[in-house]
Amino acid sequence: MSYPEVRPRRLRRNAPLRRLVEETRVAPAELVLPLFVKEGLTEPRPIASLPGVVQHSRDSLRKAAVEAVQAGVGGLMLFGVPTTRDETGSAGLDPDGILNVAIRDVAAEVGDATVVMSDLCLDEFTSHGHCGLLTPDGAVDNDATLTAYGEMAVVQAAAGAGVVGPSGMMDGQVGAIRRALDAAGYQDTAILAYAAKYASAFFGPFRDAVESTLQGDRCTYQQDPANLRESLREVELDVAEGADMVMVKPALPYLDVLAAVRAAVDVPVAAYQVSGEYAMVEAAAANGWIDRERVIMESLTSIRRAGAQIILTYWAVEAARLLRDRY
Repeated sequence: MSYPEVRPRRLRRNAPLRRLVEETRVAPAELVLPLFVKEGLTEPRPIASLPGVVQHSRDSLRKAAVEAVQAGVGGLMLFGVPTTRDETGSAGLDPDGILNVAIRDVAAEVGDATVVMSDLCLDEFTSHGHCGLLTPDGAVDNDATLTAYGEMAVVQAAAGAGVVGPSGMMDGQVGAIRRALDAAGYQDTAILAYAAKYASAFFGPFRDAVESTLQGDRCTYQQDPANLRESLREVELDVAEGADMVMVKPALPYLDVLAAVRAAVDVPVAAYQVSGEYAMVEAAAANGWIDRERVIMESLTSIRRAGAQIILTYWAVEAARLLRDRY
């Protein structure tokens, strides 16, 4: 049968019908809000390249966590910005370092009402800005870094993180973290592996948010944007090492990778709608070039449609409220 007997437009003729037959829906509980907390702040500090996003003080972080829970957001991913850094990123392993203190604050404030997640990487804490320890000649020392990651994971779990998110793209990082957590008695702490993390220019504003000291790039350990099959290998290795969930980062420029990963594994798949994706939309909206709310929801829907069950996005709270009003 064909036109005029078949008329697909019948199911698009009004909003209730379109909602009824939607194939893909984003739920607030699938959204994770990244949050930055800076040591020593007494009030939130705006991030110029991320309009609407701030570096939090400990007090404002707790308030933001409550606001996110009230909006129905499913999780919070915490990033720490220390006042001092060193070659080994020791502030990240210090139980009284800003990230671990923030984990305790948020866990105490919102308890089991949401999933408290922590970024597990050294880049925010090292004076050189790399995600791992360096050899004397300045290369990233993969295996020495694994030991630091294991220690960092235990400290974060002890602080109250329910999920740790290793984002450094070191070979063997998931297995090393799993062994360290299990040996310390944290068998129930889950690992969200940044399994397919690309050496992307879309990370630019994030580096402002964490006041990155990086000189050069991370191309020797993050993935080449040209490669898809490599991502599937990375994901397979992480799952075999014990990853409970895997992530693709960035999201929108890598929807093909996201779809391929979703088809390849049977664990939950996440995607991170990164700072550059967010900043481009906000800049275009500020110039009146796009319908901001529609673009936010369209972008999240496309990520969900490609296969992400979990989406990290700086719009998590706003999107959760829009979704509540919509449905």
